Amino acid sequence: MAGEREENGKGFNAFLALAIVIVAGFAFSYLQPQPTVKTYPSREKVIFWHMWTAEWKGVIDKIALRFNESQDKYEVIALSIPSSVADSKFLLAVAGGNPPDVMGQWSPVIPKWAESKLLQPLDGFMTPVEWQYFQKYAYPAAKRIGMYKGKLYGIPSGMNAFACYYMPKQFVDAGLDPNKFPDTLEKLTEIGHKLNRFDDKGNLTRIGFLPSQWPGVGMYAPGYGGGYYDWKNDKLTINTPINLKVLTYLVDERKRLGFDNVLRFESGLNSGSSGSVDWPFISGAYSITLDGQWRVEQLRKFAPDLKYKTAPLPPPAGGPKNYGWTNGNFLIIPKGAKHSKGAWEFIKFWSGIAKPERAAEFYTWGGWIPLFPAEANSPIFKEYVKKNPEFQTFLNVAASEHIYPIPPVPYQVFLSDRIGRYEDLAIRSRLTPQEALEQLDKDIRQELDRRKRYHYND
Repeated sequence: MAGEREENGKGFNAFLALAIVIVAGFAFSYLQPQPTVKTYPSREKVIFWHMWTAEWKGVIDKIALRFNESQDKYEVIALSIPSSVADSKFLLAVAGGNPPDVMGQWSPVIPKWAESKLLQPLDGFMTPVEWQYFQKYAYPAAKRIGMYKGKLYGIPSGMNAFACYYMPKQFVDAGLDPNKFPDTLEKLTEIGHKLNRFDDKGNLTRIGFLPSQWPGVGMYAPGYGGGYYDWKNDKLTINTPINLKVLTYLVDERKRLGFDNVLRFESGLNSGSSGSVDWPFISGAYSITLDGQWRVEQLRKFAPDLKYKTAPLPPPAGGPKNYGWTNGNFLIIPKGAKHSKGAWEFIKFWSGIAKPERAAEFYTWGGWIPLFPAEANSPIFKEYVKKNPEFQTFLNVAASEHIYPIPPVPYQVFLSDRIGRYEDLAIRSRLTPQEALEQLDKDIRQELDRRKRYHYND
C-alpha cells in the first residue's frame, strides 16, 4: 500500500507540475497585449508598454504618433497594460525572451530589476555629449529617480513635485492675509489650527491643514536635513533623532484633531482621484492641502472658476526652501529587447535629450514636470504656465536639490510597505513614534540578513 501511495503521489505531483506549466502558459498568453496593425510596414517596430488609461492613454498615443512622424526608421507601437498585472507581465515576458522594447513605469522597481539584471543601463546608449548633457542639466530629482549604483536605468518622462494648495477666501474669512502664506512649517501648522471648523457636536466640518500621512516622514524630514536615506553616504537612516522629531510631529497633529474624528471626516469624502472632479479640496473640505502638480491640470479641466493659490511647503525654521519628496514616471529598456536602439531613440525624443524645446509640448499635454530647465523655459511651456500660473510653484520645487525619491535600494517595495505600516501604527497610537522607528529598523535589518543568507544580491 505504501508503495502504491508513493507511486500515486508521484503521478499526482507530475500531473500538478504539468497543470502549473499549462496554467502559466495560458496566463502568459492572456497577459500578452493584443497585436496592433503597423501603420508603416517597412519600418522597425518598437513595442512600447505603458500603464496609462483613459484620457492619459490618448496623450501617450499622441506622443508615439509624433515620434513616428518625426523620422522614417522606427514605428513605436504603444500598448496599454493594466497596472495590476504590469510588473508580473514584464517579468514573464523577460523570462520568456519576448519583452517589450521599452516600458513606461511608475512603480519602485529600478533598483530591484537592475540588481536582477532585467534592465539595460541607458547610459550605455548615450553618446558622451548626451550623457554630459543629462548629468549637467537634468533636475536633481530626475537623476535620483533613475540612477542605481552609478548607472542610469530609467529616464523620467515626467516628474512629480508637491506643494500646498490653499483657498484664499477661507483665509479672508478667518481674518488672514491670503497673499502672505506662512513662511515656516510652524506658522503653517498654527494657521491650520485657525482654519479648522467643527459643528456643534465637535465633529470636523473642515480641516485647515493636516500634515499628509503619505508620504509622511519622507516629505517633511528633508526640511530638517534628514530622512530615511543618506544620499551622500549611500546608506539607510531609519531610527534617527530627525526622523523621530518628524514622526512625532505627524502623530501630534493627528492627535490634536482626534484620529477617529479625522477618520470620520475623511470617510465622508470622495476619493479625489487624479483625473476626476471629486477632489475634496474643490468642495472646500480643506483650506490648505499638500498635493502634486497634476492637480493644476485637473482644476483647469473640472473647476476652471475655482479661486485657489499654490505655495511651496514652508520649511521648519532655519530649514531649506523647496524641499520634500518626489516620484515620477520613467522609461526603461529591458534586457532582451529586440529593438533597443529604436527604444532609445524614442526615449530621447520624449524626454527632450534630443531637442528639448520640441519635447516641451508633450509635458503640457499631461501637465507633467519636464526633466530639463531648457524645456521649462521654452516658449511653449512658458505659455502653458502663463495660462496656468499656479504651476510655477511646482517648477520651482522640482529644480531644488532638496527633494528626494524613495531610497534606491533593491528592496524598495518592502521598504515602502514597512515605512507605511509603522508610520500608520504610530499615527493610530498603536505604537509610540520611537517604538515605530525601532520596529521599522529591526524589520529592515532582518530583511537585510535574510537577503544576505540567501545570496539575494549575488
